[in-house]
Amino acid sequence: MTHPFASPRRLRRVAVAAAAMIALWCAAGTAAASESGTVDLVTSFERDYVTFDHAGGTVTGGILRGTTTVTGSSGGPFAEGESSLVVCLVYATKTDAGLDLETPCTNTDTSGDTWFWMAKRTAGDTEAGGGGEGQRELLGGTGKYAGVSGACTYSASYLADNRSVSVASCEWRKP
Repeated sequence: MTHPFASPRRLRRVAVAAAAMIALWCAAGTAAASESGTVDLVTSFERDYVTFDHAGGTVTGGILRGTTTVTGSSGGPFAEGESSLVVCLVYATKTDAGLDLETPCTNTDTSGDTWFWMAKRTAGDTEAGGGGEGQRELLGGTGKYAGVSGACTYSASYLADNRSVSVASCEWRKP
């Protein structure tokens, strides 16, 4: 005598349901395990720098304030078309050996979430008509940006009237 729950038809339905549950569980686990993508950014700054001679070179320090707009995104926390406010602190030295520039920055989006990055550059300058290429490191943030890390290449262009523009292409990941 066979058990009523052991019919081939019933077993097939249970097997299909179990397989579907396992597939959903695996997909959710993979999605939750990590995300990654790309983001393209344009940042427009107003700069307030002080530059002076120091030990055979120059030292520059000051603040950058402006906006960042996401011009391209593969998804994730960076929404294409979204803009955020950005503030940065610039510290640079320039000698005959070259430029050494570091700029920590904080972006705040319209929802109040923040994301952090550090720009570093050893090429170019910080004068109107100048600029250069460098690297940015994504350093996490709050809200939807918590845990985001990644790397970007960027170019900076210094304009007249204490303005500058930076264009960056980034690869990011989130645990």
